[in-house]
Amino acid sequence: MRELLSQGLFNLVIQAIICLCVFFLFLAIFIDFVLYSRKEQVQTEKKSFVETGTMTLFFIIFYLILQSGLGGVFITFGFLGKLLKVLGTLMIIIGCIANIYGRLNLGRNWANQVKIYQEQALVQTGMYKIVRHPLYASIILMFYGASLVYQNTVALVVVSVVFVPMMYYRAIQEENLLTQRFPMYNKYKQSTGMLFPKILKGRERI
Repeated sequence: MRELLSQGLFNLVIQAIICLCVFFLFLAIFIDFVLYSRKEQVQTEKKSFVETGTMTLFFIIFYLILQSGLGGVFITFGFLGKLLKVLGTLMIIIGCIANIYGRLNLGRNWANQVKIYQEQALVQTGMYKIVRHPLYASIILMFYGASLVYQNTVALVVVSVVFVPMMYYRAIQEENLLTQRFPMYNKYKQSTGMLFPKILKGRERI
């Protein structure tokens, strides 16, 4: 009985942490919309099907997959099951913090669609010193973390074959405009990875 109560408390804490991270992530997105969503001073704009709406739709589909149990492995035996949940939860926490910090670094340069503002700045500090697209990279990390917490192989595959390519496509769209606006962007690409930190300098890596 004590072991069951302990397991129940452990899962409850994990669930509470994940819910808080998701809440703070959506709160940060909402604040960006309130503070920085604007149509004035737009120099260049390119419509993209990858934006907050489609990303939210993917989140709903991802959530439904987890709730359905489709593709669940459910490693319940002792240490390994808890290790996967703890590791996945840490990935979600790190992803949430990185996303919010990245939004603070980006500030008024944020846009829901692919836009270049007249006063656009090339941000290379904070999270942008680690990867060129920390907002996308951090959400990818959170989705992978959730796949581990819920031990769901279908969710893991869907993130890999749908969401990651979506983020890559959106990042390429942004970089095409940023390269035209900032001549130094190519140098920035050489030193900083797109979605994953670059270990070997001078080689392009997503």
